[in-house]
Amino acid sequence: MRHSEFWERMDLHLGAAYARLWADTQVIDVLDHRTPSEALDAGVAPKQVWRAVHERLQLPASER
Repeated sequence: MRHSEFWERMDLHLGAAYARLWADTQVIDVLDHRTPSEALDAGVAPKQVWRAVHERLQLPASER
């Protein structure tokens, strides 16, 4: 997964206006207590970050 696909999915599920704010403020334990934005900036693969976001948002398996 590329960063662009990650952000497309975030926009789809949270809305373009809210997705970045959510990613900048929601600390997720499985991302070593970082926000999704911090994890991406630290070099964590977008697919791994998406899995953590997917779990946090309790999205259906089809959206994985």
